[in-house]
Amino acid sequence: MSEGLGDRLPPVTVAGDRGQGGSYVLRVRVRKDIEIALGGFQGGRRIFVPAGDYSYVGSALGHRGAAALGSRLTRHATRSGRKPSHSIRAALAEALRAAGLCCGDPTPGRGKTLRWHIDYLLDHEAAELVAVIALRSPERLEPAWGGLLEGDPHTRIVEKGLGASDAPRSTHLLRVEAEEGWWAGLPRRLFALQSGKSKCKVQEALELRK
Repeated sequence: MSEGLGDRLPPVTVAGDRGQGGSYVLRVRVRKDIEIALGGFQGGRRIFVPAGDYSYVGSALGHRGAAALGSRLTRHATRSGRKPSHSIRAALAEALRAAGLCCGDPTPGRGKTLRWHIDYLLDHEAAELVAVIALRSPERLEPAWGGLLEGDPHTRIVEKGLGASDAPRSTHLLRVEAEEGWWAGLPRRLFALQSGKSKCKVQEALELRK
């Protein structure tokens, strides 16, 4: 695994403590303009999602099972039914196992059930999960990370509230109009928002990888 210190964001970036929970950002690439209903968002109305890159902020703070970080990330890399998984899935699962993050089969025998707004986007054939940034920490960082990205001049709101069902007045699924260097520098910006001892540990890990 890499910590994203070069001029390109690697497919999988994992940092933090040894816990099983944490926060994450997904980089999603939409290959063509699409119109899609994202679950119950805006009453199931189809919304226009232009081609390009998107960021999604989420968290999985559980210690085991589907609520743990490894399982949640593996689930995001899986499509429903007989649809092919995202190409990053095998590499992601390997990286998570190497990091000691549990990532058992996230889908029950009946297959993946679409639940969150991001599930519906990632289930579309035009959308591809291309990178994952994850921080293992019990701290609830999703609001701070979401605020950082929403306030960034390189992000655009497609629809207010998208991807943030449990965070009123926030938007956690955003279009990103930026060069690769912006993505490469994102892990450091995100990890800098944590507090105390955990922040020091991540900084030490980043320095060692220079």
